[in-house]
Amino acid sequence: MRVLVYGAGIQGSLLAHVLATGGNDVTVLARGKRAEELRSNGIVIRHYIQRKTTVDKIKVIHELNKDDVYDVIFITMKYTDFPHVLPALAQNSSENIILVGNNATASEMEAYIEANSEKAKNIAFGFQLSGGIKEENRIIALRFNAGEMVIGGLEKEVNFKDVLEQIFKNTKYKITYEKNIDDWLKSHIILILPMNLAAHIKDNNLKAVARDHGMLRQLVAAMDEGYDVLKDLGYEIIPAQHAHFVKRYKLLNFLFYKLYHCLPIASKVEGSFAELKGLYDVFYKMKAESKVITPNLDSLVHESEAKIR
Repeated sequence: MRVLVYGAGIQGSLLAHVLATGGNDVTVLARGKRAEELRSNGIVIRHYIQRKTTVDKIKVIHELNKDDVYDVIFITMKYTDFPHVLPALAQNSSENIILVGNNATASEMEAYIEANSEKAKNIAFGFQLSGGIKEENRIIALRFNAGEMVIGGLEKEVNFKDVLEQIFKNTKYKITYEKNIDDWLKSHIILILPMNLAAHIKDNNLKAVARDHGMLRQLVAAMDEGYDVLKDLGYEIIPAQHAHFVKRYKLLNFLFYKLYHCLPIASKVEGSFAELKGLYDVFYKMKAESKVITPNLDSLVHESEAKIR
């Protein structure tokens, strides 16, 4: 199958590796220094948990032309970068598109692509359950098993599952279909925002986060507040068990996040303040329609913004 991975960061590089091992004809769209690295060295990934390094020689392009047709295009990038690529996706003739990553405005993105496309497109949204950091000319990737992606359409089934099954059939990569992907993505934002804001405040010194018991309690309380906002606005929390656990078992959550921030694996997850700001800006626009107050989340946001100022 002919597949394009649009974006060659941590998530895109790992996905391209998986697709290549499955025997697909894989192309990566990258620009600048990253494109030069890929052309010279291939996609070099150190799989942190599996303790191995892989190198994949992949075709690299720097732009998507209208008549470059692929069986599926995966767009893997930060939330704040998605809007810049929507015009090229709309003009391209490929039918199947999956936007992979944090996304607070999936419906708006789908509406833009549909309104500006000459032909009908099958649009889905996904989230790859992996992490990592960029290190010199390689990616340090965190994945369990062969990797996994949650995929869903907005208020409809993904109607190109047969294509996806063909693409991934020779890999051990897991695809989980989520019928309510928009609510899943919004729930995920509530999970990651407090954790990443706390890390930013402490200059990504995660052991300093673990030592700050007040911040850990604030982190858990901010998650609880965020879930309450989503519930008040009528969104489904997915998975519901996490919101229940956060609300009912504050001490266990405190202990879990204290331990997590002490683990070496936690330091191998890279975040972006620009993306965080884009996500919480949208959250606060949504929150304006709710009567739920969020003092703990507000405090983390204000302290994090003060670091930038």
